[in-house]
Amino acid sequence: MSAAGAASAPQGGGIPAVPRTLYASTVPQRFHAPIGGTSRADVCVVGGGFTGLSAALHLAEAGRSVILLEAQRIGWGASGRNGGQVHSGQRRDQIWLEKTVGRDDAAKLWELAEAAKDLVRARIARHRIPCEWTDGLISASHTSETLDGERRMVDHMASTYGVTSLSMLDRAEIEAAIGTGRFVGGYRDASAGHLNPLALAVGLATAATAAGAQIHEGSEVVGIDTGSSGRRLVRTCSGSVEADQVVLAGNGYLKDIAPGVEARVLPINNYVVATAPLGAERLIPGRECVADSRFVVRYWRQTADGRLVFGGGESYTRRLRDDVAGLVRPYLAEVYPDLADVPIDYAWGGTLAVTRHRMPFVRRVAPGLYAGCGYSGQGVATATFAGKMLADAINGDTGTLDVFARLPVPAFPGGTLLGTPLLVLAMTWFALRDRM
Repeated sequence: MSAAGAASAPQGGGIPAVPRTLYASTVPQRFHAPIGGTSRADVCVVGGGFTGLSAALHLAEAGRSVILLEAQRIGWGASGRNGGQVHSGQRRDQIWLEKTVGRDDAAKLWELAEAAKDLVRARIARHRIPCEWTDGLISASHTSETLDGERRMVDHMASTYGVTSLSMLDRAEIEAAIGTGRFVGGYRDASAGHLNPLALAVGLATAATAAGAQIHEGSEVVGIDTGSSGRRLVRTCSGSVEADQVVLAGNGYLKDIAPGVEARVLPINNYVVATAPLGAERLIPGRECVADSRFVVRYWRQTADGRLVFGGGESYTRRLRDDVAGLVRPYLAEVYPDLADVPIDYAWGGTLAVTRHRMPFVRRVAPGLYAGCGYSGQGVATATFAGKMLADAINGDTGTLDVFARLPVPAFPGGTLLGTPLLVLAMTWFALRDRM
């Protein structure tokens, strides 16, 4: 199958189409009916990905009335389409963070990133979510320069933060670990891991509804108004929600809803294929996932049934490419030449969101209005934790949110008008540098 998985036309009964991905074909989903009429809640959450689901779950557990609105299906966006990798740390490394926000906040951000992984594991265990969690991540360096940078980072994490879960790999060791000689070395992160992301999203949705949250799919938000009472009115084409607090958790799908957020968080598209099962061949003996050191990153892992899930390639319009298999196959073949002609059973694209500094935009943007988005390709754990942070802040504990609110997340030059063209120029330059 070679399909972008971007179908959005409703099927019979107004149910949005299920995306044509490996995950959607294997994860059972129930449909939550669209909202109708006007409802009231303490909190309205906009977006049914990791951030929104986690916020709804934590708020409902705290006794808040919560209504979550999702334009398509739960996990429709990046949360249900990504490579399933759960990284340690933030999107930028600790050395960059120390220079940018100081040692104290950098140390807090490391601790919070560790807490994010712990939260994902804890929710999987507590709710018995069958998402195939597997330990281990390998970072593969494609140049000696990037390998030197990774060695400095690993040494710094050991000496400054006492981290013992990171270990360097030389050329021979990484070839044995990932089954290809295309990389000069790298490092192994024993505390990271990978999973089926849509299964995690569906599990969080099930837990949230069990805790009392209401979820409505097929309910695209078209506007947010402030009423005379000070409450916000969140409008969809089929109904509306009046709420004291609103959480914007739409990530790359916030167009025309919140311009101040949209100017800082721009959507890009990334693409993934899943091969036919490779039989008894285990490319990665330790079952870790892998991400390379390119700016336009390539990433892959093997599933429990032996498929290779491989991501690579980007585009910068709001429309996903059609020939996803044709786009991604050359990247896969470059890493694993023996798999150049392997059958591809699934191929899809998805929209994520990036910020200028690749750090997430998580904060209160106005009284009663919160946002969690812009995870820049590292959102499985970070977004899930952001949902908890936003819930804690709404419940009166802003300490953790304050740390993230101090991160610099400037608007793109030109905002929503010029941001995308400038992003395209920047990404094209970095992609060229990768190839050189």
